Amino acid sequence: MSSIQGLQGRRGHTITDQDAREISRVEELSYDLKVSETMTREVTTISSDLRLSKVLEILRIGRISGVPVQDGGKLVGILSIEDVVIAMEKNDLDSPVRKYMSKPIYCVSTYDPVVKALEVFNESRVGRLPVIDENGKLVGIITKGDVTRAILNALQKDYKVDELRRYRASHLFEDITSDRTSLILRYQIKALDYINGGQASSHIKRALLRLGASPQLARQCGIAIYEAEMNLIIHSERGGIIRVQIEPHRILMQTTDTGPGIPDVKLALQAGWSTASEEAREMGFGAGMGLVNIRRCVDRMELESTVGKGTKLFMEIMLQEDERFKESEEPNALTNPTGV
Repeated sequence: MSSIQGLQGRRGHTITDQDAREISRVEELSYDLKVSETMTREVTTISSDLRLSKVLEILRIGRISGVPVQDGGKLVGILSIEDVVIAMEKNDLDSPVRKYMSKPIYCVSTYDPVVKALEVFNESRVGRLPVIDENGKLVGIITKGDVTRAILNALQKDYKVDELRRYRASHLFEDITSDRTSLILRYQIKALDYINGGQASSHIKRALLRLGASPQLARQCGIAIYEAEMNLIIHSERGGIIRVQIEPHRILMQTTDTGPGIPDVKLALQAGWSTASEEAREMGFGAGMGLVNIRRCVDRMELESTVGKGTKLFMEIMLQEDERFKESEEPNALTNPTGV
């Protein structure tokens, strides 16, 4: 069995993002929100043989800045107002759309987190992305403006609800007295379940917030668990288990699966290395940054794997003095962490 132990995260080496402590609520929502919650569902499409002069009128009436191009129900390109302007400058509005439409086509899926769309926006420099479902059918379009509006709405909506739930949950352990009090959360993850990917990490993060953990601590755990959860979905054969143990002074996180195992653990820890299938890569996963992202969010990470048997990933965050879940007047009892 291979084992890489004690890999330091927050305080073991230089980390440019200030030990992942400056993760904002906006960044957190980019992991939580799905593209399906953010996209525009009513999509205007055009054919590749339509004249650009007609498209100009469609854009004007619809007050939109770009449209997907479909032929026979198949997505073949994207035409933006910038493309039409180029044609106008050449006095070429009688030409068909296919002459000026943009290719290749950058897409995202309905089940992708918004962070995936942001990554594609950044890499492609395009202003809009077609959204496809699990069957490859065009079902929407997403713009940077859609992302901004969705995040602002989510910020406004969840404040009061979270405050009430946090107050209730943070009093959960007030009257518990024991030598060692722990709260254990456990989730079953299915292999290749991309549609539900990220749900467990979202539940865990919200549980931490409602117990009174600081937003930054919850976000660190949320990102670490999200990456671990997606590894189970992408790489395991029969899914796996996520287990989180919350104690007054630390948070232990663990994922376990029963195969196929990692041939070279040291290689797997290198940025960009991945054994993701072609299917996963076509869906935008398998960039080989999951373990790197986990390591930057935790104090200790251990990866154990045996080919043909499975993999165990251990993650631990030791809480700083001001992060610790406070104990009640009775000794050794986990209580309200923030004194709400």
